[in-house]
Amino acid sequence: MSPQFFAKQVPKQLSQELMQEPIQELTQQLCHQGAVAVHLDAHSNLELALQSESGISEAVVAKQFSKAANKYDNEAHIQREIAQAGLNNLPNALHGELLDIGCATGTHSHTLQQRGANVMGLDIAPGMVHIAQARFPDVDFKQGSAQSLPFESSSFSSVFSSMALQWCNSPQTVASEIYRVLKPSGMAEIAIMVSGSFAELHKARSIAQLPAAVTSLPEAQLWLNSFLGAGLRVSRLINRDYVDEHQDVLSLLRSIKNVGAGATGAKQQSLSRSDIKKLSLAYKNISAVDGVLPLTYKVCHFRLEKP
Repeated sequence: MSPQFFAKQVPKQLSQELMQEPIQELTQQLCHQGAVAVHLDAHSNLELALQSESGISEAVVAKQFSKAANKYDNEAHIQREIAQAGLNNLPNALHGELLDIGCATGTHSHTLQQRGANVMGLDIAPGMVHIAQARFPDVDFKQGSAQSLPFESSSFSSVFSSMALQWCNSPQTVASEIYRVLKPSGMAEIAIMVSGSFAELHKARSIAQLPAAVTSLPEAQLWLNSFLGAGLRVSRLINRDYVDEHQDVLSLLRSIKNVGAGATGAKQQSLSRSDIKKLSLAYKNISAVDGVLPLTYKVCHFRLEKP
């Protein structure tokens, strides 16, 4: 599916008029106008109707991604494609201190350092950090949470993150932390998987009368509201579907589990052989194209700026 681009500059008069609207109407009008280049004034009385907790456990996330660390590079095909799109959105030549949140095994941290930045890679999973540091000793890596970044305020000129922040349980806290560690005039390039992802799998589970997957992802609107509420400008937003393809249901399910995303909160009910068979039949009937099973990742690419 073709990307939907929202990258026009908001005219000054339009920005002033929209600042008087409630946040939901504000963001709707921004999308209709093809732009998201305003920020919330610190003294504004606009209300953000934000959910605060998603039920995702950071301890479980750290454990699962550590377990997946040794297999990650062999399995994370769609994750690499999404990260590359984010890297392509950055200038070729980078300068200053750059924080890579959710650095995994360090591949993209190394790429960013080669482009001129002084990179700090951060991941919540100690297994990922261990592999990253062993592979790229010229890059600094640290274990830590995006919801409590272990750095002083105004430490970084840039922040990069791809396919990591969706596993945080408070978008508002993440947004506030990114704002805090960025220097004035700093920028962030962020790719986040949002609700609506894995729609084919959810539908097939429903048709097969299997329990719904329990992990829910925040909506794009919630992330947008959170960044605006933290005081960041959203100068560009790209909504894009990335479609992974698999020959069978087992390989599809393993593609999720083997990159660490198989369980992030409440315990998932295991599927029996009979369940797998029913799921496979339902998936093929509703989504298969020429025998291939698609799995869609809905991703928002945000360009953020700190005034």
